[in-house]
Amino acid sequence: MKITEKLQKAEREGRTFWSFEFFPPRTAQGLQNLYDRIERMRGLGPEFIDITWGAGGKNADLTSSLVQVCQETIGIECCMHLCCTEMPAEKVKEALVKAKAHGCQNILALRGDPVAGTSTWEPTPGGFHNAVDLVKYIHETHPGDFCVAVAGFPQGHPESPDTPEGRKQEIEWLKTKVEAGADFIFTQLFYDTEIFFDWVRRVRAAGITVPIIPGIMPIQNWEKFQKWVDREKIIVPDHFYEQLNPIKGDDEKVRQVGTKLVGDMCRAILANEEAGIKGLHIYTLNLEKGAKMLLTELGLEGRREAIAPLPWRPSLTPHRRGETIRPIFWANRVQSYLSRTDDWDEFPNGRWGDSRSPAYGDLDGYPVSIGINSKDAQELWGTPTTPSDISALFARFCRGELAKLPWSSQPPASETSVIQEKLTRMNEMGYHTINSQPAVDGVRSDDKVHGWGPPGGYIYQKAYLEFFVSPALLSPLIRRIERDPRITYYAVNRQGDLRTNTHSEGPNAVTWGVFPGKEIVQPTIVEAISFIAWKDEAFELGLQWAHLYPEGSPSRTLIEGVMNDSYLVNIVANDFKHGDAIFEPFLLDTTAAGKAVADVTATANGVVNGVVGSVKIPSIGFNKLPYHILLL
Repeated sequence: MKITEKLQKAEREGRTFWSFEFFPPRTAQGLQNLYDRIERMRGLGPEFIDITWGAGGKNADLTSSLVQVCQETIGIECCMHLCCTEMPAEKVKEALVKAKAHGCQNILALRGDPVAGTSTWEPTPGGFHNAVDLVKYIHETHPGDFCVAVAGFPQGHPESPDTPEGRKQEIEWLKTKVEAGADFIFTQLFYDTEIFFDWVRRVRAAGITVPIIPGIMPIQNWEKFQKWVDREKIIVPDHFYEQLNPIKGDDEKVRQVGTKLVGDMCRAILANEEAGIKGLHIYTLNLEKGAKMLLTELGLEGRREAIAPLPWRPSLTPHRRGETIRPIFWANRVQSYLSRTDDWDEFPNGRWGDSRSPAYGDLDGYPVSIGINSKDAQELWGTPTTPSDISALFARFCRGELAKLPWSSQPPASETSVIQEKLTRMNEMGYHTINSQPAVDGVRSDDKVHGWGPPGGYIYQKAYLEFFVSPALLSPLIRRIERDPRITYYAVNRQGDLRTNTHSEGPNAVTWGVFPGKEIVQPTIVEAISFIAWKDEAFELGLQWAHLYPEGSPSRTLIEGVMNDSYLVNIVANDFKHGDAIFEPFLLDTTAAGKAVADVTATANGVVNGVVGSVKIPSIGFNKLPYHILLL
């Protein structure tokens, strides 16, 4: 969505908006850490984020990656900087094509700083002379595709003379940028509100009517504050120094006092009716705490999206904006799902085409990564040497005592709390869960735990569990499941031996919503073919965990053995009105489960012996898959 549309919506709703600026880090690890930080800071409620651009394409790949991940995976609207410095027209053209492909509809057009090592700005041969040229080029080559922002300088541009004539010339240049097609203005940072208000009056007097978004930099610590003040020659009111100088050696106190000072400044800006400022753009310096403290000081708390259109976060890239259904298996691996399905056949009417398409991404097409190094893994998960050690790790994750598992980079979802006790017990018994959802029978769409979709709707879910389990536990579990017609399941091992009790190859909707004036929406499904595609990744993640331990070590041997022997199982309790039905086959409240384990331990190998080869069963279509079917 274009930022101007977001600003108009915020004004109609009578609310203050805010946004964040980030810059590309210099290292790949820094980039990954920034993804995690942006994901967290998304919860602070920014209307959009702004990504800076290195001159001459410096860090251009990182900028493009940041924009892509933020639009596609994190699902937050981006504004991408684009500079004239060392950027011939071909590079600008390429940058705009990539931005459009990623669904980015907002560009901040800048002239940029002089080339490093020089003090005077010179145009690049074959490039643009100033931001006006860049604004015109964007609209000429991509008419209607981008909302274009430009920069404003309340204190005056560093290269402009600090005279009445210089200030007048600068306003004229700003007006020229707006007349060329600029849709709104970001300001350079400042700390003196009187300087800002005077500048706004002069901008409006010149006939410039586009929205102005003031740039605000929280005071993170004394050194960073002084660095930016000196670098940008920022005028700072005396009362800032009066309060900060006595405590400049204490970073925590500087941050607290600085937050109050900047908060007072922001309140004055938002309260000034003549200026008419409706929102703030926060220069984060890629730091989280300062921005969060400032929003808390202002009472601008992160808010749940007014309309969470689906129970998973929609992608903002053009070819996925209409996606309304996803297999549930990748719930905790969104980046992997988006990457591996990026080339699936286009989906009609919101449904993906046949996932048997040659374009269906396999494991070779996407680098599966556990996302943690050996040292950190051992600090987090220890060195398990027995099956009970692994069970204890999974149980701790369910209780919220572990931040992540190899199959989930985030803690359990809030709705997991509804079934936390039962999940913990399952894991202690050897059913190692990696995905789950409780049954939901018609809660309102604005429910804080289960709700999604527009107002006035009702949400339904079938209970779902996905877990690894040993063959010794699987066989008695299946016998109990098959006595309950409400439950369907799929079980597959690493070798591809598949068990199931369903005779339909079609999808089973496990989440749906009913809304006024709409068809029923079914955003989450279970289906055999997608499950087979997911199982490769699921086992690979487990093996990567094993390989974080030294070769021949007890932990590596144990985890490799578990991955090579276990089945990956998903079960659905189709009677969503009875939420506990899905747990009944696990005998969580009796000692019978322990007896069942003892009964089958001696014959655990019999499960594998049940394979009868590649059996074609046309009625369910599994003959189309290169996997064994186990007759039960």
